[in-house]
Amino acid sequence: MAEESKTPEIAADFPAAAEERGAVRAAAPAEMPASAAAQKNPSSNVRAAEQPAEAPPLAEPDPTGGEEPPLAGAPSSEEDDDEGSMSLIAHLTELRSRLIKCLVAVAAGSGVGYYFIEDIMHYLTRPVGKLYYMQPAEAFFTYIKIAVVVGFLLALPVIFYHVWRFFLPALTRAERLVLGIVVPVSVVLFFLGLAFSFFLVFPAAILFFKGFGNAELEALFSVNRYFEFVIMFVLPFGFVFELPLIITILGKLGFISSAVLKKYARIVIFLAFVVAAVISPTPDVFTQSMIAVPMIALYGVGYLIVRFVLHK
Repeated sequence: MAEESKTPEIAADFPAAAEERGAVRAAAPAEMPASAAAQKNPSSNVRAAEQPAEAPPLAEPDPTGGEEPPLAGAPSSEEDDDEGSMSLIAHLTELRSRLIKCLVAVAAGSGVGYYFIEDIMHYLTRPVGKLYYMQPAEAFFTYIKIAVVVGFLLALPVIFYHVWRFFLPALTRAERLVLGIVVPVSVVLFFLGLAFSFFLVFPAAILFFKGFGNAELEALFSVNRYFEFVIMFVLPFGFVFELPLIITILGKLGFISSAVLKKYARIVIFLAFVVAAVISPTPDVFTQSMIAVPMIALYGVGYLIVRFVLHK
């Protein structure tokens, strides 16, 4: 009876055991491929274990030294330096070319001056008559000086032109317009001052100085000293004649007005005589007055331009 009672219990447990075995078989296929492959080819496991792990790749050295690479199309600093140096070289080359052209113009003008040296000396000696030279080479070197000065005066428009062309790229349109008017006017005024001094003021000055001669004192002018005196006397008038232009420019820019010019007129008269005393070739009052009076007159011309033309 005891055996019979155990049999139903075993039979009752059989379905539960069968269900557990089925669950194990259902879960086994998920793990089966790896284990089965290992059982079929055990040498692959050995080679995989013996093969060392692959080392990470070494970092290549940065050719830029850690700096960020420049953007595509952006010029490098070396290229900038090359462009800057080339630009400077180009400017220096242009400056050299224009200086050579100016020197050639002066040389050509000097040749023309030396060719007409007899006529030039005739006009230079008209106020005094006859000149003398005290040293053997004095006349020759004086002729060379006169020819060079004449050549410089003849080449002055060419020099101003090349100076203008050299600075032209750096100027704005308004600056070009202003300088295009100021530069020619200044050249014309400069030559007017030279002509006014040589043909009007200088003969009067020579007559004044010759008036001190008498029977015991005879004037003997050295050609070299006389020419130096002419240059020192005539040249300041060229710069003095620029005064109306300077006053006009200052009035146009708004720095001065007719009221200011009128207010400081007395101070300007005093300064005119001081400047005349400095630039005069002789210390006498007559020569200084002949320089100061035109300066004061030109100041008055500038005042009239500011008041009645510029209306300031």
